[in-house]
Amino acid sequence: MFYGVNAVILSILFRQNYRRKHKLGIEIEGLQEKINLAVNEHSRELKNQSAVEKKILLYKSLKDILEKINRTLDLNSISEILTEAAFTLIANNKGSCVLYLVDNQTYKLGLFKTKKEDKNLIIKAKEGDIFDLWVLRHASPLLIEDIRKDFRFDPEKFRDEGERFVSSVISAPLISDHKFLGILRLDNPTAGFYQQHDLRFLVTICDLVAVALENSELFVKTENLAIHDSLTSLYTRGYFLERLREELKRSARQNKPFSLLMLDIDYFKKYNDKFGHTAGDEVLRSLSRNLCEYLKDLSPIISRFGGEEFCIAIPHMDKKEAYDLSQNLCASVEKTKVILRRQETGITVSIGIAAFPHDATDIDDLITKADRAMYEAKKKGRNRPIAA
Repeated sequence: MFYGVNAVILSILFRQNYRRKHKLGIEIEGLQEKINLAVNEHSRELKNQSAVEKKILLYKSLKDILEKINRTLDLNSISEILTEAAFTLIANNKGSCVLYLVDNQTYKLGLFKTKKEDKNLIIKAKEGDIFDLWVLRHASPLLIEDIRKDFRFDPEKFRDEGERFVSSVISAPLISDHKFLGILRLDNPTAGFYQQHDLRFLVTICDLVAVALENSELFVKTENLAIHDSLTSLYTRGYFLERLREELKRSARQNKPFSLLMLDIDYFKKYNDKFGHTAGDEVLRSLSRNLCEYLKDLSPIISRFGGEEFCIAIPHMDKKEAYDLSQNLCASVEKTKVILRRQETGITVSIGIAAFPHDATDIDDLITKADRAMYEAKKKGRNRPIAA
């Protein structure tokens, strides 16, 4: 009887203990699940916090970029700021960063600036590849996480002749007031290196810098208009004299000669009298093209000095070489035919030559002697050179 009662009591205690243990196990499992959820939530919060902090740092850097580009109108400086910011902040100095600018006349892309992880890497796609042409054609950003899996492009068509290997690409157009200025592209040999948030930040940078790039182009155009003659596109007299002074100082430092050619069109007035003033303009343009083409390999400084007079400075050329060149130049000009009011005609020029330091070491004296020699050439029959 005693043992029976004890067995019942032990059975009740065992069941109670089992139920408590089972309940406790369930509570432990619930607590562990809550702990796991809390850990995951905390991990997500940390990741989100890290991502937010990274975004804050990135967008704070935009202020620095704006401040830098607002300090300059130089195209090269702005391009350097743009590529450096993209390559550092987005690419983490990995892969390649390429800036293409659009040629306003041909509307083709031209390689302008690069940043590369591998300093020995040569970017051979000077006018862009299939990805750059896609951005140019669609005028919209491009993200490719893996070029082997992107149905829009045939990876077999992307073959760089160098050692450059690309898997992940982001690219954004530089557009200001509906004008397509260029493309900024980042690429990496690792698939999935760039994501959507990288592209968004790249687009933001490009939108900010596009206005600065356009302002820089306008500034360059304004400068060019100020130093170039509107009719012939040659240098103006004022700018030519500045360059001539620089050349004199450089030649004096290097102990090198340079020659000055003063050139005048023979009987220029007859073209205006016979064919009208627009014909005279065409004669001036024709001669300007001839001079630029004939002297292109000599790095000349060519100016429309006034009216039908032209002045040419040729570095590292002595007086004898300048005289021989002028003889050939006279012959070349004489052979060139100009069509005026459907009539074929020709022109000739008289050239005066003076050389530094043989004839003068002062700009004014050099110009005076070349000018006198030119008028001497006219007195002796025109269509010839005379050296001072």
